[in-house]
Order: sequence, then structure tokens, then C-alpha cells
Amino acid sequence: MRAKIFTGMLVIFIFSIIMVNLGFADGMMIGYIPSRPSVPKPLPIKYHRVQVAIDNQVASTSIDQVFKNDSDTDLEGTYIFPLPETATITEFAMYMDGKKIIGEILDKDKARQEYEDIVRKMKDPALLEYVGRNMFKARVYPIPKHGEKRIELKYQETLKYDAGVCNYIYPLNTEKFSPVPLEEVAISVKIKSKIAIKSLYSPSHKIDAKIDGLNASCGYEEKNVTPDKDFVLYYTVSDQEMGLNLLCYRKPKENGYFLMLLSPGQLEGQAINKDIIFVLDTSGSMKGPKLWQAKEALRFCVNSLGKGDKFNVIGFATNIASYRNGLVDVDDKNIKGATEFIDRLSATGGTDIDSALLHALKMFTDVKKPRMVVFLTDGEPTTGVIEPESIIKDLSAANKAKARIFVFGVGMDVNSHLLDKIAEDERGISQYVLPNENIEITVSSFYKKISEPLISDINIDFGKIVTSDRYPIVLPDIFSGSQLVLLGRYDGDGPTAITLTGYVNGKEDKFVYEDTFLNKGTSNDFIPRIWATRKIGYLMSQIRLKGENRELVDEVVKLSKEYGIMTPYTSFLVLNKEADSSRWGIEKSMASNVMDRGASYKAGMEQSLGKNAIERSKDIVEMKASSIEERPSLSTVKYVGDKTFYLKDKVWMDSEYKDEMKPREIKYLSEEYFELLKQRPGLGKYFAIGNKIIVVFEGECYKVIEE
Repeated sequence: MRAKIFTGMLVIFIFSIIMVNLGFADGMMIGYIPSRPSVPKPLPIKYHRVQVAIDNQVASTSIDQVFKNDSDTDLEGTYIFPLPETATITEFAMYMDGKKIIGEILDKDKARQEYEDIVRKMKDPALLEYVGRNMFKARVYPIPKHGEKRIELKYQETLKYDAGVCNYIYPLNTEKFSPVPLEEVAISVKIKSKIAIKSLYSPSHKIDAKIDGLNASCGYEEKNVTPDKDFVLYYTVSDQEMGLNLLCYRKPKENGYFLMLLSPGQLEGQAINKDIIFVLDTSGSMKGPKLWQAKEALRFCVNSLGKGDKFNVIGFATNIASYRNGLVDVDDKNIKGATEFIDRLSATGGTDIDSALLHALKMFTDVKKPRMVVFLTDGEPTTGVIEPESIIKDLSAANKAKARIFVFGVGMDVNSHLLDKIAEDERGISQYVLPNENIEITVSSFYKKISEPLISDINIDFGKIVTSDRYPIVLPDIFSGSQLVLLGRYDGDGPTAITLTGYVNGKEDKFVYEDTFLNKGTSNDFIPRIWATRKIGYLMSQIRLKGENRELVDEVVKLSKEYGIMTPYTSFLVLNKEADSSRWGIEKSMASNVMDRGASYKAGMEQSLGKNAIERSKDIVEMKASSIEERPSLSTVKYVGDKTFYLKDKVWMDSEYKDEMKPREIKYLSEEYFELLKQRPGLGKYFAIGNKIIVVFEGECYKVIEE
């Protein structure tokens, strides 16, 4: 954030500190040097640590944060903290010369005046997202030169509960306040519940999560980072053995978006017996570390098989060798025999992918159990059937048991188009191990995730609600310790019966849930962008595997522009004209860089071999499985809720804005400006973007202009 000199001797130091249940409330310090004006600058934050204890929806938040004063002068300041609507502060610890500082709580009207005064003095709208909340305020003196000031704050709030879902939000958006990256950010959450906890889900950050019946925990930690989005956590509870919970987002007169969390819950510990075949490429190109690592990975997988599973191991090159002619039981004799078989495998000959996979698929007979093939190869087919189209056709005809094929491409000589197509058509996934990566770690960590299937061959019926554009398109099996995140669009609203069917312990089972699809709901505004990311991933996959199609490309471009998600087709079809580059926030100086990235990306789309092709495949797989709202890839793009803003001629433009619209002009910081925010407080988070902005909100278009 650009610092500015303003009235009198005031110096503003702004930085984030706090968490809330709903909203965007960051704490801040307003500091100044008594008796002497100075150019303001934000204070850096040394660390930001948060511990959250949630006990039956009552969340107790403890914040520990250290601020650094790198200047040559002691500072005086005022600490303010915009309070969550239902929060009660239980402790504020900050000591000056042995005395504990006492703060005061301002009600909404007084807090609003404080916020507006600061915005006027700073000429910076960042605080507008806090208008309408209560405020905690404390005087801080001194903040010692070249010293640190530690603040501890504790508060409690009751989380809202809706149809089995509880939501907790911690705004970490300190990008506009902290001048340097934070040395450490850490959030730890522990949850207790009287009803079984089914799932933990964060659409904002990658978390380590653990669920154990009535208790759960998760954490997020990063070093040397400038947080730029709020930490959002959902946890779900249910008495049913298979947990299903629904989140909806819908604007008036539009089809809605939904996100469904499906988790095994009390089915944990009831892993289904599975049939699994490991198929390893032993052609001459695998010689050396690649084969050694792959064999170590297979030993791990075989030794991790469960009692009741059936398995086999196949090695292939020009010819095929298998441990046994068919699937065998997991027992000490077969484990020992299979590992000895793996030890004897050596690298020689060509690569007959078609024959190896057909040989494996013939071994599956029981369609009531999860069927899996784990396939490792480092090359493209060189012997037998080598045409990719013929291989795909052969597999489709042979896979009558509908086994899932999980593909691992090793090195950069693999035919990624072929492997991606095999994985997509046979309901698996493709992963790639580059030369500097360890095959053993990649394969063994993946196997841990799929080693204990709990429910297979899933199907979901939504009753009277019509759903579309559901991703993933083919529902995967659900494994122990995992959960399914399903996104889609819906038409219709109201309560409905959702029926889930699948195989549990070899028998078809049915689970019925009552839930409600909303007619209007804007609290889960992250859902549309994650849905759009997944859809773009699937469209890109279709283009890559089947060739360019004008309708598919046009849909990618449309979604990319609407949601601010950069793709190679956005680069080529939108940014190749200077006017379009400007329209979508790409300055001429950076357009060439975007074009270069797009060229590299598209080259990977068109190629089957090499690093570009593998990187593109990885990108597409990540997009198709996306559950997190990623940050914008360009500084000229901003996300606020479900809206995307592009910077054009120093004006932040809503992607929904059309040239034919006639916006209502509002002078920045005028009385009309603040009066509008009082009448329509929902505009605050959009106006907080900057002092020049065009936004379409609730059917009206507004344009903020400078005086």
C-alpha cells in the first residue's frame, strides 16, 4: 500500500492482526511521532500466531502477534480491532512499563465514525470493509525504536450452524498493510463436538486435517509469506454413517452453484477388500535409478496390502511376465513370492503398453469390489500396438469390469497425451515423476491414499433438483481419510431428498439425505470461482486430448475473462489485440510476458512428449481437482467474493461491466460516498479495492471518481 502524508503530524502505520467469524476485520495500529511530522510507512509484522478452540460451536480465539519498529524514534499509537458481530473480548494483554493497557469497545455508530475519519485522513479506502462493526480500541505508548511490541488478544464467539455445517473465518489479508513478508504465519484449530465430525474443508488454504469421531484438528503454517486472502474453514457434523453436507451460492434470476462434501465418517475402519494389479514397465530405458526406485515403491505397496485383498504384479517390456496367472490372496506366502518376483525384474527390450494392460484387465472378475490398476511407465509404445487411438479402443473394449487405471509417467519421454487419455477414459488419474523427483516417494504416498477404499461405484440422485456441469464428472471411490468435494450448477430450489448409492463391503448400499438448495444465498461466494477452475480444467483436457474445437475454446475464454483465470487461450485470443489487453487489465509492457507464457503453455498442449507436455498435464489435473480458490496470477486482477476486477487506466473494472451501462458517478470520500455505504453496506468490500472503481451491484452500476 502506498503511504501518504496527511493532516498535521499524524503518521499511519497499518498492519493486520485479527480473525473473525464473518467479515473481513483486520486489526491495525495507527502510530505517530509526537511533535514531528514524518512520511508514514507500515510497520512490519514479525510473526502472526493463532490458536482456535471450538467446543460445540463456541470458538475461542487466541492471537499472539509481534510488531517491529525499525525506525530511530519511539512511536505512539492507537490499536484498533474491528470486532465480529457476536464476539466478546476475554483478554487483551499488552504491557507498558509494567502496566497493563486497558482498551475500550466502541459501538457501531462510534466505530463507523472512527473508520470514516481514518479513511478521509489517509485517502485510502482499505478500511471500508470494516464499516458497520463494533471496534476495540487501545492507546499504545511507547513502541520503542528498533524494538518490538507484543500483543495478545483473546475473544469468544458462537459460530453459525446451518444444516450440519459450521463456518469459521480468519482474515489473513495483510497484503495491503505489511510492507514486507511475515516471518511466520501459523493457525491451529481444534474442534470438539457432541455430534460426529465428518469433514474439514478449507476453500482458501491447504490444511493438514485429522478427524477422530467427536474431535478434529487442522493447521496451516507458512514462513516468509505475505498473506493475501482470508483463512476460511468449514466443518460438518452428522449422525449418519456417511456424511453429506451441502453449500450453496445463488444470485437472483440465475442458476445456483453448489459444493457438496461427502465423507465416510463412521464407515472408517470398514475398508472394503479390493482387487489391485501393479503393472511395471521394465523396458531398457528404465535401467538404473528409475527401475530401482520403482521396484522399491512396488515392494512398499505389496507389503501394505490388506488381508482380504487380491493382487498381482506384472512386469512388461517386449514380453510380459506376471507373478501369477491371475489374482491371488494376500498372505505371507504370496507377499514373499511377489517381492522376490519384483527383485528379479530387470530392464531390457521395448515397450508394449497395449498387451500389458490388456493382460491385466483380463484378471478382474468381481465387479462388486473396487478394481484398480497401478501402471508405471517411462516411455511411449514402441512395440506391439503403438497407435494411441488403437490402444485406447482396445482398453475400452477389454475393461468390462470397469477397473480404474492410475497412471504414473516417469521421466520426460512418456506420451503424456496417451497416458492422460487412458486415465481419463478408465476413471483414474495420471501423475508424472520428473527426473529430479523420487518415484518411490510419489508412488508410495499415492498408494497410501487409495489403500483403504470404503465405498465404490458411487452414484448420486438429487431428487427434484436439476443439476448440471458437475465436477468431477465421474465420481471416484472414497478412501479412508479422504473426502469427495463435488461442485456443480443447479436449477430449482427448496428441500429435496438426495440419494447416494454405492458398494460397501461387496454389497450395494443406499444413503438418503434431506437438504435444501437455496433460492438465494450469497454467503459462500467462493464457490463459483472454484467451479469455474474445475470446468476450465475439464475443457482444457478435452481440447488437449481431442483437438481444438471452437465451442470449447470460446467457453474457456468466456470463463477465463469472467473469473480472471488465465489460460493459453486467454493469452492468444484476448490479449493479442492491444485494445483487448487494456480491456482485461494487461498493460502493454506485460502483455508480451503473458503471450510468452501462453506460447509455452500452448506448445505443451500441442506436444505429446517432453517437459512442456508433462507440465501442462499436471496443470490440467490440478485444475480438474481444484478445491481451493487460487490467488490471481496477475497484479492487475483482483478477486473480491465472486467478482473479478481488472485494472484499466488506473480504474478497477468489474468484469460484469459492459460499455453500454450508464454508471452512477460517486465522488471519492464525498458525503454521498459515505451515505451510499450506509445505505448499501455490501458495497464496502468492493469500494475497499481503490479510489477509482466501477462495480455492478444488485442491478445497479456505480463508478467512483476522484474529486
